[in-house]
Amino acid sequence: MTTVDTTTRNSLVAANLICLASMAIWAAGLPAASLILPHMPPVALAAARAAIAAAVLLPVWWMVDGKEQVLRANWLKGAWVGFITLGVASFFLIIALRYNDPVTVAIVSAAMPVVGTLLEILADHRPFTRALAVGLVLSVVGGLIAVNGAEGEISFGLGILAALVSIILYTWGSRETVKAFPDLTPLGRSAITIAGGAGVATVAALADGLLRDQWPDWAAIGWPEFGGLAAFGIGSLAITQLLWIVSVGRIGIAAASMHMNAVPFYVMLMVFLAGGPWNWWQTLGAAIVVTGAAIAQGILGGGARR
Repeated sequence: MTTVDTTTRNSLVAANLICLASMAIWAAGLPAASLILPHMPPVALAAARAAIAAAVLLPVWWMVDGKEQVLRANWLKGAWVGFITLGVASFFLIIALRYNDPVTVAIVSAAMPVVGTLLEILADHRPFTRALAVGLVLSVVGGLIAVNGAEGEISFGLGILAALVSIILYTWGSRETVKAFPDLTPLGRSAITIAGGAGVATVAALADGLLRDQWPDWAAIGWPEFGGLAAFGIGSLAITQLLWIVSVGRIGIAAASMHMNAVPFYVMLMVFLAGGPWNWWQTLGAAIVVTGAAIAQGILGGGARR
């Protein structure tokens, strides 16, 4: 057991701020998705979202890390991890958004810290320390407070189940993205999995169209819908995923996933900026979640990182 020193604490604070930014941008993309959801089948939308994100990240990766890094990367593994993380998980997220509003989907994400902690304990043999236990409890309590502050009733049905499946797959895939590509930068890890997932999802979308005649309603898609798709792909996937992978690589999937419980607050914040009411319950819930994540990492309380 080691005490977190000042340098490490500053590094952890920076990583957590990156994670907070990732959550906020992701939350902002959920309402934007509602513009395109009625006009594209789930498989096609998942493929289009990933393709747009890949089109943004791949050229940046090529310019920043060089073509040698891009060409010698394990693209087969990138396609597999990306398909699970961003293809299948995105498909279930879209199903969840079809049956529930964005706030409800964000609330279901409260299960992510539990999944992330179990992954680190079982796969990485991380000890279940007191600091981690306190952080996890606070994260769940903060999420429950946010649930209590959310408007509307939650109907436990297909949408909630789809959201849970999406969270489990995304949590596993986020950890695997960091573990499977140790030689790549966070930019490379994000780009290869998003591009790989986009390739597989595009094939699946074409098959869905040919076999079940599930095609986008192009006649109903205008500039506002394309704008929603761009925000859903670039902001809520490309930028969010890059920031997320940076934070997961620095603080681990368990601590990073604790921040997911603050997402209802960020969704509410976006609604507030658009003219909606301020919700103090969700604000309190977010504060408790962030405090729990800080305690779990030893940023507060002088606890041990591991």
